[in-house]
Amino acid sequence: MFSFFKKKKVISHIRLTGVIGNVGKFKQGIEYSSQEEIIKKAFSVKKAQAVAISINSPGGSPVQSHLIYKFIREQSKKNNKKVIVFAEDVAASGGYLIACAGDEIYANASSIIGSIGVIYSSFGFKDLIQKIGVQRRVYTAGKNKSTLDPFMDEKEEDIQRLKNIQLELHQEFINVVEESRSSKLVKNGIELFSGEFWSGKTSLKLGLIDGIGNAEQILREKFGEDVEIKKFEKSKGWLAKKLSSSEDQSDKIISILEERSIWQRYGF
Repeated sequence: MFSFFKKKKVISHIRLTGVIGNVGKFKQGIEYSSQEEIIKKAFSVKKAQAVAISINSPGGSPVQSHLIYKFIREQSKKNNKKVIVFAEDVAASGGYLIACAGDEIYANASSIIGSIGVIYSSFGFKDLIQKIGVQRRVYTAGKNKSTLDPFMDEKEEDIQRLKNIQLELHQEFINVVEESRSSKLVKNGIELFSGEFWSGKTSLKLGLIDGIGNAEQILREKFGEDVEIKKFEKSKGWLAKKLSSSEDQSDKIISILEERSIWQRYGF
């Protein structure tokens, strides 16, 4: 008879969408500094049973990925709240690293998951500038200051130096995944840390995620049909909108191409 006094269960919900890091002139990607306050607010809701995080990201900056991952884990421990992550189209590379902040990870059967690796890419223009008669003049203090200059021949020692850094970053990524997923990982002869990525369906079999389903569906199954999902989203201020609309067209094109190239690795 007193059922109408029953309090609804509350879940805080954050959405992280886009390339991770500074993409474009006005930082349109996911960055720690732009997400810190939203994450804090979501975890500070005392009535919240858990914090849900939807991720749709092909990755990007390893530093920003680690910062966001660690901050989510710190907030989870500080506020004693469970974290449930939902991968949408893509949670790959740094996007998957952030997803590992979840106590549980869910995805769509067709989501792209994984890409646990590190990549560096550039172009070589040495032959081009010789063809058009341009001379490259570089003056440095420090013999390695011009490492991997795209207008000069590659040096084996430069490549090896970069490779060593990549291996260190890769190992950090592996450590996060192994700590987060621990005994859930199922290798079965498959190299999980090769940089390969899989569908949500296969990722479930590999232990990279815990189940198939979208945020609203899973949250209602776990917390009841009347659960209140309290959404926290970063609003775009008037000044940011004004600056974005007045951005130079060449900068916009470069930003779009840069972001697009990262998404296209996963067929998007």
